[in-house]
Amino acid sequence: MSTIHGLTELRPATAKRQVYSPLEAYWNAFQEWRKREKLRTELCRLTDSELADIGITRGEIDYVASNHSFALDPLRWMSDIGTRR
Repeated sequence: MSTIHGLTELRPATAKRQVYSPLEAYWNAFQEWRKREKLRTELCRLTDSELADIGITRGEIDYVASNHSFALDPLRWMSDIGTRR
């Protein structure tokens, strides 16, 4: 029977210091704006039938691109497949 002894090094827990930076807040807002603009551009390039396939109209593009709670998730429409209207 063998016994394995190991040495475990315990280090003091250090909290990561959070520093608020207004520049970081502006940078994050800028990045979010760029994502919305990219989404808006991609949606505008789709045809009307492609937009209908994902469940939006051309008039809803600005709303979809600016609304953070709206997700363009293909699985969202999976429940509609095979149902009669």
